[in-house]
Amino acid sequence: MATATEEPTTATVPPFIEEWMETLADERLADVAPDPARAAVFSEDMIVGFCDSGPLASSRIDALTEPVVALFERAWQLGIRHFVLDQDTHTEDTPEFRSYPPHCLRGTEESETIPELKRLPFADRFKIVEKNSLNPAIDTDFNAWLDQHPDLQTAIVVGDCTDLCTYQLAMHLRLRANARGLATFEVIVPADCVDTFDIPTGGGTTMPHPGNFFHAVFLYHMALNGIRIVKSLQ
Repeated sequence: MATATEEPTTATVPPFIEEWMETLADERLADVAPDPARAAVFSEDMIVGFCDSGPLASSRIDALTEPVVALFERAWQLGIRHFVLDQDTHTEDTPEFRSYPPHCLRGTEESETIPELKRLPFADRFKIVEKNSLNPAIDTDFNAWLDQHPDLQTAIVVGDCTDLCTYQLAMHLRLRANARGLATFEVIVPADCVDTFDIPTGGGTTMPHPGNFFHAVFLYHMALNGIRIVKSLQ
């Protein structure tokens, strides 16, 4: 994964996806969550190890801090009281470290919620879900929390990375609702509150990861699967 010195890659986003991205519109939070008591904000990996410091810290991800914190604040003001923060909290022996450098180990600062979210006056209401993989629900208490909130109808997903953990989170919520026949359940992803990292092309031993390409393609793929993608939630 890239560091905070990232430069944009030149990988081309397919024109039809670029055209689709241009159709995304700003929407009102109050319109997408008309019943705040039945809505939740799900944050993926807005932690120190991806935003601020560590081998996987990314300037692109750090740039999400301001819009994500602002959305949390708007959600609280609207009356939303459910905030679920899925966060890497790795064991030292996880096989994931064959694919990525060791990061966000349990008990280290990297696995902590970013300070900007911790400082919110309602941070004591956060539900922290510690995970040891890209998926939010494997060997965690994520599904148990969902089962404890059967009236939930609106799931707003923010965080990183668009093509990895955020994708896994949004798709899990969507597919779980599909499997259970929850026809009114909606998963919403504001594009300005999600992003992925960038590893430039041009040789070397690291496989390139064009951030703009994967961000756009995976947003499109989520939309293909019934997830509502918006430009932003105002």
